[in-house]
Amino acid sequence: MPRYRLIVALRALISFSMMTTAVAQDLPLPDYAPLLPQVKARARQVDPQKGYMVGELKPHVFFVTDGGYQALFVTTGNGVVLFDAPPSLAAHIGQAVADVTKEPIVKLVYSHVHVDHIAGAGLILRQNPNMEIVAEDGVAGFLHEQKDPSRPEPTRVFKEHETLTLGSMTAELKVGYWHSPPGDLFVYLPSKKVLMAVDTMSSGSVPFMGFDLTMDMDAYLKVFDQLLAYDFDVLVPGHHSNPSTRDDVRLVKDYVMDVYKTIKRIHESEHGPLLARAIEKYGRDNSYPTARVLMDSEVEQCGQEIKGRWMTKLDNVDVWAPSQCRTALVYFEWDVGSRLRD
Repeated sequence: MPRYRLIVALRALISFSMMTTAVAQDLPLPDYAPLLPQVKARARQVDPQKGYMVGELKPHVFFVTDGGYQALFVTTGNGVVLFDAPPSLAAHIGQAVADVTKEPIVKLVYSHVHVDHIAGAGLILRQNPNMEIVAEDGVAGFLHEQKDPSRPEPTRVFKEHETLTLGSMTAELKVGYWHSPPGDLFVYLPSKKVLMAVDTMSSGSVPFMGFDLTMDMDAYLKVFDQLLAYDFDVLVPGHHSNPSTRDDVRLVKDYVMDVYKTIKRIHESEHGPLLARAIEKYGRDNSYPTARVLMDSEVEQCGQEIKGRWMTKLDNVDVWAPSQCRTALVYFEWDVGSRLRD
């Protein structure tokens, strides 16, 4: 291509990109409900000057948060054990630990592989070059393939279950599969009755999009009973500024089960008139538009019902209920299967 044509093409591309960006920025923002008063009243306040806050959950057990993410750390008398290193928090974790102890960070435990919870590990390792990194075998294998310097490969690997001891701390690490295919960890401090299970839920809120991005809806439906089987009174779920209680777990479980039962009922109801209209419009041989219309209709009805029942009980119902309904629909339609077909 002659040089002047290339220049013209590049200018046109840049102009188009600027126009589309301007259009996106000018689009009206959707209206969502404000945070519920009862949830705001419980929120731990983050110092805007520091960008983080440290809370003592039990003697020697602390969590640090920036309001969006959480990490857990334990002072043991022989060094600090850190659980997770979210990149949004990574620059503050060293100072947060120094706020409460002179002990160095000597171990880091990965809860799972997701970037938003452990991609600050590279920075923490540079600050603590002798630190041991602990992870379950599935997580270690995934990170070995990724070769991501922000998520250094673990130096201590275990399978399924590990009892991690250091100084005064004993932590039971057990793999679960409610969320990420390589595995997720239940981290339990039995003498403190503190449990960490990241991306199971959030205190006072519905789970994030698609039930916290679960890749295994069947396992996710079971995780709340697994949580409640532990003898805990504090749960660190990894998000927002609050730890959770057993009542928080029960409330979110009720929400999740309501979504599932609602979409199941809607899916098994009669859709004859809508199906007939869709076939008439798109043709019997063009099945994807018809499937899309039916799914969208079911998700919309489910979302409206859930919002009607839950808007005053949990935050962000209007933000994420439709995605929860869609995830539950996919699970019920393709994994469970409607018994009406028997």
